[in-house]
Amino acid sequence: MSTEENKAIVRRFFEEGPSKGNLNIANELLSSDFTLHVPLPVSSGINGIKEVITSCRAAFEHLNVTIEDMIAEGDNVAARFTAHGIHKGDFMGLPATEKTITMTGIEIFRIKDGKIVELWGEANLLGLMQQLRNFPSPGNQG
Repeated sequence: MSTEENKAIVRRFFEEGPSKGNLNIANELLSSDFTLHVPLPVSSGINGIKEVITSCRAAFEHLNVTIEDMIAEGDNVAARFTAHGIHKGDFMGLPATEKTITMTGIEIFRIKDGKIVELWGEANLLGLMQQLRNFPSPGNQG
């Protein structure tokens, strides 16, 4: 597949999965041997990504994920994203705060034969927690 076709798969994943909550997109776009690498306590494989989507959408009302940049080379696609929502449910043990959030992150996808076979994800969870709690920002001690 071309890099443009791989980018289209990743774009569709973000639009249908995290932004719309369509869990069936995981069955359609992810390989049966999909591997997930994220800093969250989730199951492995396709069930893990469904858990991530479900828990984030339950915690953040009106969740919308926008791709800011996308770069592809060979079978890999890297996407820098921004997520927006309202903290209306429990997230990582923190009860709803009703605060509007903005979180950034980067995910790298490996695609084989038109399916996502691996995803590495890193998100700015510290920045998110600073928005939800009264954590001091770097340089703002005291």
